[in-house]
Amino acid sequence: MNEFELIARYFQRAARSADVRVGIGDDAAVFAPTPGMEYAVTVDMLVEGRHFAVDADPRNLGHKALAVNLSDLAAVGALPRYVLLAGALPRADEAWVEAFMAGFDALARQYDVELIGGDTTRGPRNLCITAIGELPAGSALTRAGANPGDRVYVSGSLGDAALALAVADGTIEVDDDSLASLGHRLDLPEPRVALGVALRDIASAAIDISDGLVGDLGHVVAASKVGAIVKLAAIPCNKALRAGLGGSDRERALQCLLAGGDDYELLFTVPPSKGETIEALALALRVPLTPIGEIIAEPGIVVRDERGRRLAALPDAFDHFR
Repeated sequence: MNEFELIARYFQRAARSADVRVGIGDDAAVFAPTPGMEYAVTVDMLVEGRHFAVDADPRNLGHKALAVNLSDLAAVGALPRYVLLAGALPRADEAWVEAFMAGFDALARQYDVELIGGDTTRGPRNLCITAIGELPAGSALTRAGANPGDRVYVSGSLGDAALALAVADGTIEVDDDSLASLGHRLDLPEPRVALGVALRDIASAAIDISDGLVGDLGHVVAASKVGAIVKLAAIPCNKALRAGLGGSDRERALQCLLAGGDDYELLFTVPPSKGETIEALALALRVPLTPIGEIIAEPGIVVRDERGRRLAALPDAFDHFR
């Protein structure tokens, strides 16, 4: 199967939205903006051997490749609309591409996202998605709005994906039930799209947690020119990770919880007066939203342990070049 046959069979499809004037099959996609709305655009790349293993399940990978981009759109409060998919593949493996696109399309249908273009080439496996969302003009959430006194919240639980990797490399052991749920969190993250949209008029700042809690919170406090205090005991996490914090695996557990990455949850700040609003939102969306600390005027991040003592050192956030 050649490149164009591969595109025609697995990627080309008729446009679903009337806003898409020209879709896959031409030199560029053309789509019309919705009046009164702004576009949010993000791009993310997954590289074999760096972001996923050579033997990774292609269906799960199709889901994750799209999910990590939708998570970025959620962080700014944008509703996802369109995506472009570029991929380098070592060969035209029909079974692999079919499974990848099954995972991709299932998540795209869930969020009514339309694939409108892309590119394919031969090379080491590398998947790059550009996602386009929209939101009312002037309503985008950014990292720069946190104020002293704001509470710091996170959605879901943190450290699960990193713990799954730690179990895989043999540095931590967990029970079989925990292993299954951790693997799901690593391979099939769920972007918090509805939460991001709901936070537009509530949150003062937001970011998605992809590189670890302290690293991504660090981006917020740097952009906002503030600092933060985080309570370790308040950070929501898997029971296996909580057990690790209390035992001989504490240092590795701290690394997973504070800097593991691959969580794809939202971290956001809100004025304390909106605490009841956040509680109601958590119930409405059926998503845990947990206060883990507060914004302070003094720059930097302080993490206090279970006894209120400041951690002497914080683990480094994920860095592609380290």
